Amino acid sequence: MRKLILLSIILMFSGQIHYAQKPAKPKSSNIYEAIQKLNFLGSVLYIAAHPDDENTALIAYMANHEKARTAYLSLTRGDGGQNLIGPEIRELLGVMRTQELLAARRIDGGEQMFTRANDFGYSKHPDETLEIWDKQEVLSDVVLAIRKFKPDVIINRFDHRTPGSTHGHHTSSAMLSVEAFDLAGDASAFSNLNSIASPWRPKRLFYNTSWWRYGSQEAFDKIDKTNMLALDVGVYYPHKGLSNNEIAAISRSQHLCQGFGRPSSRGTSKDYIEFLKGEPLQGSSSIFEGIDTSWNRIKGGEAIGAILYEVENNFNFNNPSQHLPQLIEAYKLLQNIEDKHWKTLKTKALKDIIQMCAGLYLEASADTHWATPNGLVKMSLEVLNRSNAAINLVSIKKDNSVSISKNIQLKNNIAYRFKEVLKINENQEPTTPYWLTENGTLGMYKVNDQNLIGLPETPRVYNIDFNLLIENTPITITKPVIQRYAKPDKGELYRPFEIIPEASVKIPEKVIIFTTSNQKEIPVVVKAGTNNIDGYLELNYPEGWSVYPKKQNVSIKNKDEEQTLVFTVIPPQNQNEGYISPILHLNNKTFSKELIEINYDHIPNQTVLLPSKSKVVRLDIKKRGENIAYIEGSGDVVPESLKQIGYHVRILKPDEITAEILSGFDAVIVGIRAYNTLEDLKFKQETLFNFVENGGNMIVQYNTSHRLKTDHIAPYSLELSKDRVTDENAEVKFLEPNHEILNTPNKITAKDFEGWTQERGLYFPNKWDKAFTPIFSMHDKKESAKKGSLLVAKHGKGYYIYTGISFFREFPEGVSGAYRLFANMLSLGKDNIENNSKLND
Repeated sequence: MRKLILLSIILMFSGQIHYAQKPAKPKSSNIYEAIQKLNFLGSVLYIAAHPDDENTALIAYMANHEKARTAYLSLTRGDGGQNLIGPEIRELLGVMRTQELLAARRIDGGEQMFTRANDFGYSKHPDETLEIWDKQEVLSDVVLAIRKFKPDVIINRFDHRTPGSTHGHHTSSAMLSVEAFDLAGDASAFSNLNSIASPWRPKRLFYNTSWWRYGSQEAFDKIDKTNMLALDVGVYYPHKGLSNNEIAAISRSQHLCQGFGRPSSRGTSKDYIEFLKGEPLQGSSSIFEGIDTSWNRIKGGEAIGAILYEVENNFNFNNPSQHLPQLIEAYKLLQNIEDKHWKTLKTKALKDIIQMCAGLYLEASADTHWATPNGLVKMSLEVLNRSNAAINLVSIKKDNSVSISKNIQLKNNIAYRFKEVLKINENQEPTTPYWLTENGTLGMYKVNDQNLIGLPETPRVYNIDFNLLIENTPITITKPVIQRYAKPDKGELYRPFEIIPEASVKIPEKVIIFTTSNQKEIPVVVKAGTNNIDGYLELNYPEGWSVYPKKQNVSIKNKDEEQTLVFTVIPPQNQNEGYISPILHLNNKTFSKELIEINYDHIPNQTVLLPSKSKVVRLDIKKRGENIAYIEGSGDVVPESLKQIGYHVRILKPDEITAEILSGFDAVIVGIRAYNTLEDLKFKQETLFNFVENGGNMIVQYNTSHRLKTDHIAPYSLELSKDRVTDENAEVKFLEPNHEILNTPNKITAKDFEGWTQERGLYFPNKWDKAFTPIFSMHDKKESAKKGSLLVAKHGKGYYIYTGISFFREFPEGVSGAYRLFANMLSLGKDNIENNSKLND
């Protein structure tokens, strides 16, 4: 029921078909609001660094109360964060968070834009951020976004004046915005962009401040606010039946992979924006002071406004189609406007309103959700006019082909359905996020086509133009090809229509660990994108490794079927690592990419093509103990990684934690942020600590101090902090070089900390009981030493270990030293203890 309610709310705010969601079914109130927005010619651009940084309350306020065209420019797609609902990380997480942002904007009424900056992880200072990002390139993208969107007002989420006080990405977003504010209107700056978007000078720049900027509400109450505007973002919208802050909460709750589901709130709520640059407000309470936001803003707009304001003032909620003659007249006048920016924006908006007022339903549904180059796709087209307006379907046009004549008079509420065949171009590129098609750098995605920079998604290639005659005026409405289908347990569903390669290849295991020189059988899966594929498969592999056989034949009869081929991989005698990748040869073409589907209920299905490769590691590792219990937190691949090096791992839910069950294990590992996410875990602490007293090892991975479910995550006092080491190459000093955890059964050296990724660790404790022994000291540049990354305490016969080291990032990258160190943690104190073989499956 909750999903149905949420879906109805989403559809209520959406004025058009999204690629994978059901078509919007607008009510009269939705049409009326669209007309109000049509009659407002002002725009606001909100700028920050990541998905979830945006103030959804302010975006919703600008879009729904002010009726302004509003967009959020997120400099990154959030690739460096964590995923609380699934296994996707890095690039795939960025794809998810992109879609969550789009879902949020469909709720709050905003639009979404991006730069090419890659979220490489936490950064402590903008100097580091802007070096890794390539400042000039990201600045160019911000300038381009401003020139494309042409905002009257820009609002920064973060303060450009406080470098080093918060996430470096945050401050950098504000610094770049301040700089771009001046450069966007200078034709000589980034002149290479002028052919894409003409220079534009925004009117004014604000900073979205609040009490947290000043440390407390009390401190904020005392400051001089003469340079600020206070906005009541808690306003109520009767036609929606929701307040602005309720809309904001629903919008923010789309960020599910970050665990940002929020309860809604009601009532007056103040938000503050501080004036930074541009034309001062002269005491006005409107951010648009001095800006003509009426149709008079553009040459020739007065006549259009006269028509559309009359429609707004006398809107017929019972019969919106009554206004079609006026809307058509305004549409014709709009086509003569010289201002290309407003002409393009308002033409699209006006066509949407005409479609809504006529109750027009236009759909092009393929009989499949994906096809391959040179393929033929059957389509079902539906056209329906639910008004008495004179509307004719003159023709349809498929992907720039010759128009197909129809000449059908669309009678009121009579559905017209017909079949067509879509021919896929033989050289058509597969559907995949455009920013992932080329290899980028640590801080930047590579995008060769400047016209794509800033877009949230790859534009859909296959669309259907419905050429209509409405009230004797030709109007073309374009719809993307989708797939509409049904499932007995879910009802009617929609999916995007994708282009995929004729075949794809993947190795299921992304990291394959060899703890001995024994060979392993490695399966490779070939998936057919079309019928009747025949060819052969081979593996690329690093020097010193061997693979048998050298190649194998592939033959698959039907589309969507898979064939699994097994290769024998023989590692070298000594520690070594590299990558293996499959190459499929078909009809003088090669295929080496994996087809990945991302499928969650709250976002449209996503198809991503990435190079297929797996890291192979010949690991010099020893271990003690065999049976491990794992308590999952917010999601990681630690259990799978430990299985790779020979441990028996069983996932335990909190209600399964009993003394009897724990007695069958050598160690218990608590997953990342488990004490932030598992409410019932606090009731199992005594049982877990007793397990340690009786000789078991307990390893707790990082948690945040915010929203801890218990104050006693350890048998001794332990205080978490925000200490972290973001430099993955930071020097690691051994505080206790003779400690067993550094010597048994694997000798840990500085070499084990080479090749780490993204960071050393995060949220280290900064205070602890004397029972704990700190093992390492590490720090970022110009910072004090952090000694809380790995703490070990003897507790009874066993050991309690708390670690903020980011094993959850290192394991998926096959970092050898991370595996060796973790094996030592699990082996601690097991020298003279016989391995426990009682595993409860």
